[in-house]
Amino acid sequence: MTPRDVAIVAFARGYHHSTAGLSETEMLLPVLREALGQAGLAPGEADFTCSGSSDYLAGRPFSFTLTLDGVGAWPPIRESHVEMDGAWALYEAWVKILTGQADTALVYAHAKPTSGAPHDVLTRQLDPYYLAPLWPDSVSLAALQAQALIDAGHTDEDRLADLARRRHTTAGGQPHASDAYAVRPLRVRDCPTVTDGAAAVVLAAAGTARRMCERPAWIRGIDHRIEAHALGLRDLTDSPSTRLAAEHAGAFDAPCDTAELHAPFTAQEVVLRRALRLDDTVTVNPSGGAPAADPVMATGLIRLGEAAARIHRGASDRALAHATSGPCLQHNLVAVLEGEGA
Repeated sequence: MTPRDVAIVAFARGYHHSTAGLSETEMLLPVLREALGQAGLAPGEADFTCSGSSDYLAGRPFSFTLTLDGVGAWPPIRESHVEMDGAWALYEAWVKILTGQADTALVYAHAKPTSGAPHDVLTRQLDPYYLAPLWPDSVSLAALQAQALIDAGHTDEDRLADLARRRHTTAGGQPHASDAYAVRPLRVRDCPTVTDGAAAVVLAAAGTARRMCERPAWIRGIDHRIEAHALGLRDLTDSPSTRLAAEHAGAFDAPCDTAELHAPFTAQEVVLRRALRLDDTVTVNPSGGAPAADPVMATGLIRLGEAAARIHRGASDRALAHATSGPCLQHNLVAVLEGEGA
């Protein structure tokens, strides 16, 4: 079978620092409308729909089914869901189109982490016998990673502070006023701003993509790899899974001008820059990245969408997008996007 060209043709996202009066469906609906409107699709018209979210964060089983009210599930649609960041839902939709089972796909992700205690909930990702009973939250684990980087001479607290300042400024916000430690050596400014939020993209094949978008963001390669579950079996100063995914996605075949990295903690950007061989010629996280806004379960999909949006408007020709899941960059996805004629 001849592989098909697949592109991201539309992207929308929304952040909410407080959604106490909104359901996840109400939070998601305007984002879906915007993405579908960009692609010229009516609700329920996409050949395939795939979503990413977490029932653990929502606090109830099969919570993702409620958001289908906003998608338009009647007449019946072909739909799937991943209990992960929406970047992996995009991967599933890409495979569906690549194999000829669909020409268009709607991918979306959503989360309301501020309604609970996400740092506590995410400990359930850890080894259930040795680590999870200790309840180490994601900030504490990221601090272990940051300290390992400092000990290895790859960064220091001043460089991390400068990185945090640049990310928040790029996003049009202000760094955290507090200079206090969250967990040493990470200060509050080094940690992500957890928000509620949602994101949606539309994928389309070849000729359909060109009809929907003036300059589609073609997915030239995409791959994801995972590392050992036990933190003690990993070198926290490196990310071989990111490097391997990048190799298989073709990231090293030609220079990229933009990179959107899913690095919630500043020290993790240091790891990813080294694994992906990014130098100063690459514009990294022009959107501000996860430190500026981290709607858990949608953050990785937003990195893919932001990279695609820069290609849509001609600000980039070849972009790299990265998403991660699990503690200390355990599971990583890398995609390479190109504009027409790049």
